[in-house]
Amino acid sequence: MTRDEFLALALQNPNNVAITDVLFELALPDAWLVSGCLVQSAWNVLSGRAVDHGIADYDVFYFDPDTSWEAEDAVIRALQQRLAHLPAKVEARNQARVHLWYPAKHDLPYPPLTCSTEGIDRFLTRNTQIGIRRTGDGYDVYAPHGFDDVAGLIARPNPGPNFSAANYAAKAARWKALWPELTVIAAMEES
Repeated sequence: MTRDEFLALALQNPNNVAITDVLFELALPDAWLVSGCLVQSAWNVLSGRAVDHGIADYDVFYFDPDTSWEAEDAVIRALQQRLAHLPAKVEARNQARVHLWYPAKHDLPYPPLTCSTEGIDRFLTRNTQIGIRRTGDGYDVYAPHGFDDVAGLIARPNPGPNFSAANYAAKAARWKALWPELTVIAAMEES
């Protein structure tokens, strides 16, 4: 699957289009629509399901050096206001402040990031290491591992410093229940 083929599949979900449009209009710094909402939209089109089948939420990453909760909350509220008409749960997170709360929430290390794509690089699964953002003349697509796993309906672990085999197993089980044709690659806990 090519970049353009993936993008065409992901953008068949009108929620993805609306969110990327609003991110472009708001001009949030280093803002991307990321992860499952993109991949699962593609899976749904490929498998003949409703385009929003199984999508729990729509994740937005941005990178603002202001790491205060108040600044992030203002962005969350602005997005909620602009996207309230969508039948979608949108979750925005400032990647500059993830290291402040992630270790306590997940009991795993999380070194500070320097940009949003570094957050994408740390996703639990390689197949969801994808982000898109609208530009003045189209879309940027970030996909360090390409689109073969998306096209093949494959869930693959992304071992790294914050990897959890238990979290991966739970996510893969949820996905397998929603997309039975999914191939799940087993994870090994890194030592």
